[in-house]
Amino acid sequence: MEYEVCDVGRRADVERVAGAVLARHPQIQLLVNNAGIPGRAGFATIELDRLEEVLRVNYLGAVWCLRAFLPGLERAGRSDVVNIVSVAGTVAFGSSGPYSASKHAELGFSRSTAAELGGRGIHVHTVNPGFVETEGFPQGSVLRSALLRRLVVGPEHVAQHVLIALARDKRETFVPRWYRAAAVAQALAPGLVARLASRGGYRGGT
Repeated sequence: MEYEVCDVGRRADVERVAGAVLARHPQIQLLVNNAGIPGRAGFATIELDRLEEVLRVNYLGAVWCLRAFLPGLERAGRSDVVNIVSVAGTVAFGSSGPYSASKHAELGFSRSTAAELGGRGIHVHTVNPGFVETEGFPQGSVLRSALLRRLVVGPEHVAQHVLIALARDKRETFVPRWYRAAAVAQALAPGLVARLASRGGYRGGT
């Protein structure tokens, strides 16, 4: 198995790794942008260094990776990009403003590149998971609400969803699918969503 160690929060690191990979594999058929870190704080209390890191990893990491691997994706003729964003990219969580803002930025980037690159043979897919239990996001212990803890899924659930989205060429999906209702609720009743989010004790990370 081949691999390269990379900190996607550092543009020079991404460009170095992309150069090494493209030298071995000039054509790239699939790029998955899945890196993310939690904020675990609101705007008024988060450390500024952490705020910058959240934005670099969660948003700019996907930007830099797509730019760096773009030549290989184009050479493949038909290629796919999967951006693992978050339901937090569609709903504004006041208690985790920096994380939510980074995911809103990533969602906008994913949607815009889907429109821009489609004509060049590059299919961009946006996947918005809800609460997912991983090492970096221990949702079962972080979430204060018992109801929200029951909504947590495992990473294998998201992986299976990604495969289905690729097979069906879906542009934007939610995991589980009914999380789409949160995006609709945000658009129609943002005040209600804000109150519910604050009661749930959400602290930035899906």
